[in-house]
Amino acid sequence: MSMPVHSHDHGGHHHGGAPDYGPRFAIGVVLNLAFVIVEASVGLVTGSLALVADAGHNLSDVASLLLAWGAVWLAGRRPTMRTTYGLRKATVLASLASACLLLIALGVITWEAVGRLQEPTAVGSTQIILVAAIGVVINVATALLFFAGRKDDLNIRGAYLHMAADAAVSLGVVVGGIVIGATGWGWVDPVLSLLIVVVILIGTWGLLRESTHLLLDGVPAGLDPRAVQEWLLAHPDVASVHDLHIWGLSTTEVALTAHLVTPAGYPGTGVLQELTAGLHDRFGIDHATLQIEVDDPGHGCALER
Repeated sequence: MSMPVHSHDHGGHHHGGAPDYGPRFAIGVVLNLAFVIVEASVGLVTGSLALVADAGHNLSDVASLLLAWGAVWLAGRRPTMRTTYGLRKATVLASLASACLLLIALGVITWEAVGRLQEPTAVGSTQIILVAAIGVVINVATALLFFAGRKDDLNIRGAYLHMAADAAVSLGVVVGGIVIGATGWGWVDPVLSLLIVVVILIGTWGLLRESTHLLLDGVPAGLDPRAVQEWLLAHPDVASVHDLHIWGLSTTEVALTAHLVTPAGYPGTGVLQELTAGLHDRFGIDHATLQIEVDDPGHGCALER
């Protein structure tokens, strides 16, 4: 005999009481879009192709913010008969897309930096330094909007990394411009750019690895499946656990299914509620489906391994 029980408790630390990122995305998009317009305008007036090109790059950051914002909106859509878990996985896809966009941007920066090492160009223009300094302020301000959520949500981390990366690149332009203006060392700017690429690459690689892992329904980072299994086995009514699966429904929500063998028979709804509440409180597992099986040698579970 088997009895499946499904917990729908949504009050966990993963997303219960989580901030509403909608206004933060709106502020970030408006700030960065305004900066793109100003930067492109100054570039066209002064004839600086570097500023126009950087404005195009910053426009891609606006797109990345809209991508992450759209994923948050999709994740909030109600499930349907065709999408029974809703569209929560959109946040995982957005974090993966953010990582890929960052890697492409880092590749472009590296290409340009290597080219400037071979043929140094002047970057000490007052207009370029001033606009880059404004970019530092705007990108840091936008990154701070997502600073608190970067550890618990890969989608938010992607938005944070985009803004932090741009802030670092703009800061490199400011520092490089000042140093070159004072010393004439043309190699400073590309070397700073390459150092910044290395630092950003470390964070981006982690974002790419974790988002790919979640996309393949891997166990979310920081959650030990052995600890979950041992905790279930520690319950006096549970003799064994098999067919245990743990995966991320989104970048913030975790699901679990498991078969529990209870030789004494069906333990009652109270025990199952106790187990699902414990999985939620101890491990942050929001959706737990537990199937109860009585130990019957003649009718063993086909999924037991």
